[in-house]
Amino acid sequence: MSGDAVVAPASPGRRVAAEAVGSALLAATVVGSGIMGERLAGGNAAIALLANALATGAGLVALILAFGPISGAHFNPVVTCNAALRGGVRWRRVPGVVVAQVAGALAGAVVAHGMFGEPLITFSTHVRSGFGQCLGEFVATFGLIVVIDGCSR
Repeated sequence: MSGDAVVAPASPGRRVAAEAVGSALLAATVVGSGIMGERLAGGNAAIALLANALATGAGLVALILAFGPISGAHFNPVVTCNAALRGGVRWRRVPGVVVAQVAGALAGAVVAHGMFGEPLITFSTHVRSGFGQCLGEFVATFGLIVVIDGCSR
């Protein structure tokens, strides 16, 4: 088969499925590399964080390349809403895509826990609240959208 084959646009169901699977694989990559990084770093938090960041970045690039042609590889409700604002996704499709992304991410986290013999569902013991947390999430999300919009031109 030639590399120049024409690929038909994906159906809406296929796009939603791609977002669910891609989100699951991304969450499994993030959670799994975090667990593995902690186990291999011998208590060195910097090494664990570096391992997690490198694995997450490489995984994200691979997932974007694999799922981008099918669904746009958003894997994030804010990215999907930004795409809808710019006309790349119909607003009526957004709720289904967002549900698929959230369900996929939850499934990916559960699978990653299972792969490492951890309890499948656990609640964090770290406090994650307050202004600093909210500001950090805003800055990270804003940065993500800026990078996506800048790279997609």
